Amino acid sequence: MEEILFLGLVFLMAMLYSSVGHGGASGYLALMALFSFPPALMRPSALVLNIFVSSIALFSYARNSHFRLKLLLPFIITSVPMSFVGGLISTNPKIYKIILGIFLLIAIVRMVYQPDNKTGEIREINNPFALFIGFFLGFLSGLIGI
Repeated sequence: MEEILFLGLVFLMAMLYSSVGHGGASGYLALMALFSFPPALMRPSALVLNIFVSSIALFSYARNSHFRLKLLLPFIITSVPMSFVGGLISTNPKIYKIILGIFLLIAIVRMVYQPDNKTGEIREINNPFALFIGFFLGFLSGLIGI
């Protein structure tokens, strides 16, 4: 019964996250932590689910002309290789849960606090800064499995 509940919650999480264009890894990781999954299983499972659900969002955005490769490319250049590097690092399960908890709290704060963009304008991207952000977030994402 516990497995059915878990799978139902994962499906619900995937639907909710994909409806707003997100992959949902933070939600899957939170569920797996609540259901006492070992960290070694959490990271790859969340990554596979995240890639699948994010791909659905990507195709939807692209189909509706809301995807700009020029905007995404600087982040991808550094984040993809660094997520691989982060994924290769094995962390102590206790430290992993602390890092994961911090990032889940950051995600909650970000969902609750959303600054207004009153102008709706899209500013030019600062490529060196985007490369740095991609590097940093890619590494941390690989480390915790997002």
